[in-house]
Amino acid sequence: MSRSRTVPCSRSWSISEDSLRRYVQFASESCIQELLAASDTNRGNNGNNDGWKVVTLDNGVEISKRMSGSFHTFRSRWILRSVSPQQFITVANAIDAAKQWDSDLVEAKYIKEIDKNLSIIRLRFGDNSKPLFRNREFIVYERRETMEDGTVVVAVASLPKEIAAGLHPKQNNAIRGLLLQSGWVVEKLQDNSCAVTYVVQLDPAGWLPKCFVNRLNTKLVMIIENLRKLAQACPSEAEK
Repeated sequence: MSRSRTVPCSRSWSISEDSLRRYVQFASESCIQELLAASDTNRGNNGNNDGWKVVTLDNGVEISKRMSGSFHTFRSRWILRSVSPQQFITVANAIDAAKQWDSDLVEAKYIKEIDKNLSIIRLRFGDNSKPLFRNREFIVYERRETMEDGTVVVAVASLPKEIAAGLHPKQNNAIRGLLLQSGWVVEKLQDNSCAVTYVVQLDPAGWLPKCFVNRLNTKLVMIIENLRKLAQACPSEAEK
């Protein structure tokens, strides 16, 4: 008796640039609102923490998590003294320098510029990365917005797998994960300082022990410390 061979689904969608722009603008607007809600410290004062549970509070950095569907969403919050929102975002958004603050990242590359504040990016993690990211790649949009009060929001999330496959076919044996939502909210404070909130929820795809997925806070602590050092070393507007 012959055995039938299961062929993995590899559907891809080819869509126009206008359709891609409209989809990403719609999806990213929802992500921006979620990020702003997560950064709203006034909610906690009313006894409503929206399900966030503090995991660790160390050296001025608070890391919390909450269940969102089948996955945990992680949030980190801290204050950067004598660092402006623009200094921080300059470092956090410098795609060529991303490997300086995330040692697991092998490659970050722009695939498409949709608008002046809207891009499609490929993030690739190698064989030597930590288990959560090992041999994985993410095709994400990045949207950057400045609110009326000067708050800077950067929303990053994966494109649907069919659209991502149409823009950039999966290569070699990489596993394509899903960044369900992530991003920065950087609020301007007095004395040229800023309050930073970072939120991330991902589905790494492929089987991993649950402890690897749900202990993302260890990686966040490392990223925050690296970003703090880079942002403090970045010249301010007055120094340029």
